[in-house]
Amino acid sequence: MNEIFDIYTLLFLVLAVVIFLRLRSVLGRRTGNERQPYDPYSSQNGTPSSGRDNVVPMPGQEGHQGTPPYQEEERDPEERVEGFAPAGSELSKGLIEIARNDLSFDPKHFISGAKQAYELILTAFGEGNRNSLKPLLNKDVYEGFASAIAQREEEGKIVDSSFVGIDKADLIEAEVKNKTARITIKFVSQLITAIRNRSGEVIEGDPKAIHEVTDIWTFAREITSSDPNWKLVATQTAN
Repeated sequence: MNEIFDIYTLLFLVLAVVIFLRLRSVLGRRTGNERQPYDPYSSQNGTPSSGRDNVVPMPGQEGHQGTPPYQEEERDPEERVEGFAPAGSELSKGLIEIARNDLSFDPKHFISGAKQAYELILTAFGEGNRNSLKPLLNKDVYEGFASAIAQREEEGKIVDSSFVGIDKADLIEAEVKNKTARITIKFVSQLITAIRNRSGEVIEGDPKAIHEVTDIWTFAREITSSDPNWKLVATQTAN
């Protein structure tokens, strides 16, 4: 009986490791230079830092450039982005330009990967998990987030948060500039957040109340690179 139990325990552990590694592949790194990251758990909206190296490989883009996993080269760029932007709009033109230059680009899977990256980064930051954040952010962005975490620790503040879910993830901007594709997404999510002191007393927020957060994140990828990863290059909060 113990042998059977040990075998099943081992199988579940292996499965857990595979799932963890799969989630970790949602993120990577590169460089960018736009809006400043922010602290979604602070009463002061925004601060940590700037930079353009947050890595975000989207699911389904594990292969190299030129070997698109979804065989998107069989479809016209216009057909691939249809339904994700009004025809003739600047957003549509930008998405079409990206699709023409990147045969692996698919808006649906891009959005799916971006949503996973959004949750993972917010969760790691809220937990103050530097080890999880470091490989996902460039030097400048990491230093900004690490600084915000250090300040919380110095003040004895502990974040008590739960990520409830994402209500919306809308593409709002897209362009190709200097051989780099950039896409901006507007996220509307639900969070439960409270700040506790060293004694565990709630000093900010409400551990039982759900509040809505609207964020604007920009991802980028060098379309001539064999690296399939999209990187988070800028963040800002809209509320």
